[in-house]
Amino acid sequence: MKNVRTSPDYVIVVAILLLLSIGVLMVYSASAAFAYHKYGDAFYFAKRQFLFAALGVFAMLWISRLDPQKFYEWSKPGLIICFVLLIVVLIPGVGILRNGARSWLGIGAFSIQPSEFMKLAMIAYLSRMYAKPGFPIESFAKGFVPGLILLGLAFGAIMLQPDLGTGTVLMGTGLVLIFAAGARMKHLVGFMLLGIVGFVGLVLAAPYRIQRIVAFLNPWEDPLGAGYQLIQSLYAIGPGGLLGLGLGMSKQKHLYLPEPHTDFIFSILAEELGFIGAATVILLFAIIVWRGVRVAITSPDLFSSLVAMGITAMIMIQAVINIGVVSGAFPVTGITLPFLSYGGSSLTLTLAAVGILLNLSRFSNR
Repeated sequence: MKNVRTSPDYVIVVAILLLLSIGVLMVYSASAAFAYHKYGDAFYFAKRQFLFAALGVFAMLWISRLDPQKFYEWSKPGLIICFVLLIVVLIPGVGILRNGARSWLGIGAFSIQPSEFMKLAMIAYLSRMYAKPGFPIESFAKGFVPGLILLGLAFGAIMLQPDLGTGTVLMGTGLVLIFAAGARMKHLVGFMLLGIVGFVGLVLAAPYRIQRIVAFLNPWEDPLGAGYQLIQSLYAIGPGGLLGLGLGMSKQKHLYLPEPHTDFIFSILAEELGFIGAATVILLFAIIVWRGVRVAITSPDLFSSLVAMGITAMIMIQAVINIGVVSGAFPVTGITLPFLSYGGSSLTLTLAAVGILLNLSRFSNR
């Protein structure tokens, strides 16, 4: 790591702050009716989202000023801690059950989702492993398999919750990182083919996942059951047109579309702000990916390059899956939209990851 520091990538900073601002605004708009109906306070979720965003930005700025050597040193203990938490969360009476998944740890209103932290810990540790001088990444047994074993163990622990959405993001991010590290394409293609078979097996093993696939192919076959959420999402996106119905004018958020301020916030955004608003959000994500890849390419060492690529891939994969789900391109799965969806663990963790990316951008050869 070179010692000459420059300013962080302000293009990333601006894009993140714009997405956060849009996110807080849309969380309020999407949740106001439900929040008032349930809690008597239309700002219930918006106030909490603003607090999460403020804490996340503080963490982002603090992390962006740390000695980057800390990320290397913390990668191994961080991974071990995350594996322990993934086991602890499965213990009945310890892990908190929400929406059918035992994915949370916490007391009262404060809770964390260990699987979210595992994504970042896995990025850091795999980058450390592959950055070791002489690591045989092109070898199947000694280079490709060790990373897959770690990913498989984490994926398996997350699936015991179960949380297919987070597990998919973890595996996708890991494969991008392995590819960036220099793995042979034939190894990656072979694993992806095997992964497709495994994914089909996971779907067939759970009836509710089969229902989601059926609803994805033809949601109108069961419009009041498995296809309801996707149909309501499309009913939100369709009327938005070019300019939208106007901020606060969504109809689907009035207890028609489930999870309007979390997984399906993009649907409400498209309904109220139209194609222009939706395209603006997609453009901001594209800018983050562009600048993140640029940081990875211009980083002075392999570890920094892989960490930057992994964080960028994590954000990109999660955004693509979420937008694909709400628009009917992918089957419904529980994945939030980074920086926009309501949620403390996901938002603060993702902002912390961006803080690492900004930190590395200060040392890149820009």
